[in-house]
Amino acid sequence: VFLELSTSECHFINGTDRVRFVERSIYNRQQYVHFDSDVGVLVGDTPHGEEIARIWNSNSNWLEETRAQANMFCWPNYKLSKRFLVNRRVPPSVSISLVPSSSQPGPGRLLCSVMDFYPAPVQVRWFQDGQELPEHVVATDVVPNGDWTYQVLVMLEMPPRRGVTYT
Repeated sequence: VFLELSTSECHFINGTDRVRFVERSIYNRQQYVHFDSDVGVLVGDTPHGEEIARIWNSNSNWLEETRAQANMFCWPNYKLSKRFLVNRRVPPSVSISLVPSSSQPGPGRLLCSVMDFYPAPVQVRWFQDGQELPEHVVATDVVPNGDWTYQVLVMLEMPPRRGVTYT
């Protein structure tokens, strides 16, 4: 079975100062041609896509309509979703746990689990008795959960000491 798919994307840069519209055409799981409003013309990603881009780019009416998609497609969708996406804030659920070390003997390591937050940008720092510990910190990438929230794990790569407070 061969499937053709087209996707449209709106990228709002620096808040809403600038909008970028990208439309991708995919056939049999391979992108063969795309339009990027920053480029202003259809771009071929395969030899067949280059041929299609050459044909469509010679049509000035089509180019003008496609270039207008940033305003015709992106802005109305932005206004509809602004309340749900742009202004959406979900605070993280944070927990700290002691994780045994499989490679080293001793008390293990501290793991900070930062879960179910939105939007994705987050800053996690470790403190020992109120002093930041910029070293010995290892983190995963921020990972999407699939439900419009994210998670990240941040490990303190040194064993905790008795009588010391870690936050």
